[in-house]
Amino acid sequence: MSKVVVLTGAGGVLCSTMAKAFAQQGHKIAVLDLKKESADKVANDIVSEGGTAIGIASNVLEVESLKLAKQEINEKLGLCDILINGAGGNHPLGTTTNPHLLEEDMDNKIEGFKTFFDLDPAGIKFVFDLNFIGTLLPTQVFAKDMVGRTGCSVLNISSMNAYTPLTKIPAYSAAKAAVSNFTQWLAVHLSKVGVRVNALAPGFFLTEQNRALLTNPDGSLTQRGQQIIDQTPMGRYGKPEDLVSTTLFLCDDNSSFVTGVVIPIDGGFSAYSGV
Repeated sequence: MSKVVVLTGAGGVLCSTMAKAFAQQGHKIAVLDLKKESADKVANDIVSEGGTAIGIASNVLEVESLKLAKQEINEKLGLCDILINGAGGNHPLGTTTNPHLLEEDMDNKIEGFKTFFDLDPAGIKFVFDLNFIGTLLPTQVFAKDMVGRTGCSVLNISSMNAYTPLTKIPAYSAAKAAVSNFTQWLAVHLSKVGVRVNALAPGFFLTEQNRALLTNPDGSLTQRGQQIIDQTPMGRYGKPEDLVSTTLFLCDDNSSFVTGVVIPIDGGFSAYSGV
């Protein structure tokens, strides 16, 4: 049975791959992204392959923007059956320069050098809002379509950071931990009205957001990039396609008794103690 699938942040490589996978299953896709051209490109790719999709510019931090998107989706595709909260990301203002604080760092005057004590509250708020509030608001808007109907679900995007925080990125780690907690809370809250809520916790996937951090211009790994591979038992980065099967399973009617789970897709990173 064809369903209406709404994906936020779907102009990016990970969620666009999910969108195309849902389209291949015969579902109708609403591709939401802050950039209209990015949303349209993914939607056009789906349509060119014989699928049904529309691209919509929408800001996950603005309720009115989301309501307008919902109105267009309802008119053109129907009621939302599945919501994928894919919008998120990090920001340099919420990131420390070094993984550990040293005493001499307190006197470091190099421009741009940041310890924990130098982190910009505005940057931390931006990261938290984008990841957590940017999950909460779309759910408030689109999950209204799901109440009292069958086969409806919400899928959030957490991170393996939510289990054990990575160095240097306290804002992103804390925000994704909030997403995991919210997933469990919402699963319980909506359990009586037929809406399931689950989450993915991806490990390390090379995207445009992190490529410069993990790889050098020649394609070799940076020190941090190599450290990640050394801590990943499967010895590689994830590919966007690695998310597809779990995504489809969690949103499929065959998982109708699965709610409130956060599934790591990380090549064993979260299971490895380093020894």
